[in-house]
Amino acid sequence: MTAIRNRLVIVNRADPVICGHSVEGRNLAEAALTRGFDEVRIVTWPIERLEAAGLPLKPLDSVLPYSPGIIVERPEPVGDYKVPDGRYLAGITGRLVELFTDGVPTVALSLYLSPHTIAVADAVRAAWGTGLPVNVTTIAEAVGSDVTNVVRSAVQEGRLGAAAHILSSYLSQDHCVAVSEYTRDLIIEEAAQVDAQHGTRFAEQCRERIAVSYPAIDASAYLDLDAAVTDDLLAARGLARDGYLLFLSRLTDAKGVDDLIAGFERSELAATSAMPLVIAGRGPQADALRNLAARLPLAERIRFFDDVGDAEKPHLMAGCAAFVLPSKPRPEFVETFGIALAEKMLAGGGPVITTLTGGIGEAIGDHAIVVPVNDPDAIATAIDAAVLHTTPEARAEAAHAARAYALQFDRGAVFDKLFERIPRPIPVV
Repeated sequence: MTAIRNRLVIVNRADPVICGHSVEGRNLAEAALTRGFDEVRIVTWPIERLEAAGLPLKPLDSVLPYSPGIIVERPEPVGDYKVPDGRYLAGITGRLVELFTDGVPTVALSLYLSPHTIAVADAVRAAWGTGLPVNVTTIAEAVGSDVTNVVRSAVQEGRLGAAAHILSSYLSQDHCVAVSEYTRDLIIEEAAQVDAQHGTRFAEQCRERIAVSYPAIDASAYLDLDAAVTDDLLAARGLARDGYLLFLSRLTDAKGVDDLIAGFERSELAATSAMPLVIAGRGPQADALRNLAARLPLAERIRFFDDVGDAEKPHLMAGCAAFVLPSKPRPEFVETFGIALAEKMLAGGGPVITTLTGGIGEAIGDHAIVVPVNDPDAIATAIDAAVLHTTPEARAEAAHAARAYALQFDRGAVFDKLFERIPRPIPVV
């Protein structure tokens, strides 16, 4: 067997979790295989733990396989019932210690600070404590929910320890990145709040050290789609090209699906055509949204898909008359980039309608119809403009420009930009 010269370890919530950063982890892993890494490992959570956590998950049989050379590990929990929590995290951290001390030069990339970067930080400390040779370079990528879900709540509650734990773990990594300028600014802002309350100096360090690395997308999955395959897949769903509106993301309050349903109901399009609204995805608000739609006169025109897999998603995006994701800020979540929007722009098809919440502006540039947050009337107007009052020529021109903009988020380009400032570990001879 050929000795492994270098390895990339990615720690994240991987498939089958419905999350843009789950897809990003896959894309960085695939890109690494084309950029000289001999081995790529994704260290993530057991399926039963993901199910128990209530995370929205894709159907397991719809998840595309990884390329040969990518190994997905789901370490078993450590300890028994006497350890009420942390058993699964202990399994992940322990496996990382083993990987960091086996003699293979390793880059460890964690997506989400809590708990993944914390696990990497603990594993590095433990690895050095073994006295064994350690050759690891660490990269931590922060997303907005790291701040809104952990740091901000700690600041509001005056809990220095929780905020310091996550910020210190982040800054202990060799390289710190955020998924957008918005996220970087948000981290610095909240770190400054911690400093103001407790006399720490996290904000200065964050300002100096955090760079931006946009999420990585597999552009090839969205370009040059076979039109016949698209038409067949749509027909199997009872749809036709340019014959439906589409929302495709997690079903949570922050995605604005309730506003979309209200806007669709008020639109001229709904009153003058039979075009349906397709809501594709899973999430904690799925039942509430179904109940909301069921009470409307247009209930039969609002269709919910909860079984869309990786292979079908690009075709659904490419075939829609318009893609609507009216995201809105919530205390627990703010859209830090908008991966689904960039994917839609790569796929072509009808216009994107969205808001400028969080980092969405960085994902769309000038290539979407922007509506205010919490404004169903504006959504209705935007739907009518996109579908009823735009010529085919204008739609095609806009789609071409949107795709050209979104190509900067292709996984190869993102990977190269991320790693150009990160020296590779030197192989042990």
